[in-house]
Amino acid sequence: MRLLADENLHRAIVRGVLRKCPSADFVTVQDVGLTGCSDPEVLDWAAANGRIVVTHDRATFGDFAYARSAKSLPMPGVFVVGDRLSASMAIEELALVLECSTQDEWHGRVTHLPL
Repeated sequence: MRLLADENLHRAIVRGVLRKCPSADFVTVQDVGLTGCSDPEVLDWAAANGRIVVTHDRATFGDFAYARSAKSLPMPGVFVVGDRLSASMAIEELALVLECSTQDEWHGRVTHLPL
């Protein structure tokens, strides 16, 4: 599964997922030169590169993702990690998703974690 951490996702979560699941393909917007980009730009890049976005942004990111789907634009999926969820629980939730599902299962979906 290919993941992209939004700019607001705590880096400890990314590091923890990579430690727990060393084969995970998890990059950050900073890694790929998207620092400061808008949510629609991040979604465009994620769609073009087949990456599910992982974010803490409950307020707007899901709306942009749903708008993409409504326009029949590719939307590989979004995981919204609750900002009150501890980093360790977020890591466990993402590890579970990585181990028990496939990329295609999340296409077009906005999923709030914890499941």
